[in-house]
Amino acid sequence: MPTAASPHIGYAAMLERFHPTEAIELATNAEKNGFTGVMAADHFQPWTATQGHASAAFTVLSAMGQVTSADLGTATTPGYRSHPAQTAQSSATLAAMYPGRHWLGIGSGEALNEHVVGQYWPEAPERISRMFEAIEVISKLFTGKEVKHDGQYFKLESTRLWTMPEAAPEILVATSGPVTAKRAGRVADGLITEGAPLDKLEALIQRFDEGGGTGKPKVLRLHLSWAPTEEEAAANALAEWPIAGMRFGKSDIRSPHELEQLARLVRIDDFEGRMLISADADRHRANIQRHLDLGFDRVYLHNAGRNQREWLELFGREVLPKLVR
Repeated sequence: MPTAASPHIGYAAMLERFHPTEAIELATNAEKNGFTGVMAADHFQPWTATQGHASAAFTVLSAMGQVTSADLGTATTPGYRSHPAQTAQSSATLAAMYPGRHWLGIGSGEALNEHVVGQYWPEAPERISRMFEAIEVISKLFTGKEVKHDGQYFKLESTRLWTMPEAAPEILVATSGPVTAKRAGRVADGLITEGAPLDKLEALIQRFDEGGGTGKPKVLRLHLSWAPTEEEAAANALAEWPIAGMRFGKSDIRSPHELEQLARLVRIDDFEGRMLISADADRHRANIQRHLDLGFDRVYLHNAGRNQREWLELFGREVLPKLVR
């Protein structure tokens, strides 16, 4: 665990890119190199077809808990592939298995993952409303008491969670929108977001605090591309994580094959201000530090390259020890 002076820097396990067995091994490797905790997004499909994987996040995190010792977080979207009650049960079970280690991120989702069950894919305002109602259902169940719910989008007959941890998991709202962030400050235990231009992240934190989020956890998944040479770092970004260079909304795109076609249009300049591409470890250290200084309490790092072990070792040796809160 981090010391009083060291920040919480975790590993972002990309289940869209690595077989679950390899993802578990990489999480173990990350902890050995000084990373604290792991997070994994709940995808049913990869972003692009070449990424090749999309394993079940709760299942993989459960296995990771056996071989690591720090926190286990996920970001998921209840209400399409699963009812919020199922999400609550999975999260509470994970927290019961690993007391004090699990947190739950809830987002409004992307069609890429949620359209697969054949339901109508709503416009953004409805998706956000569904997300907050799902949080209401999960929060009720996290009391451990007999509860019911009859809302606009979800119904829950009188029931309870029979396996509960001593303390319910934190519920973090996953968003990049300032209006949603302000509402999240009032109803959620924390905020989780993706790397973006610093001015946008600063505004997001400000709105979250204005809504009542002051003092609550602020979590960031930060994408980067490090390799031994600038050319390799650039090639890795384009091949493995072109998503960061797509300067348009992706929530309504349904197919990894469609995103793969769009990825061909991404150029290195498109990553500017959105993902640092560099062979210089100190540039990455400075970039991570800027995000910590902005007010993020936990940062989970994702390196675009397949050179995960080399990167984890280098950052564990040369970057993490130099970061401060």
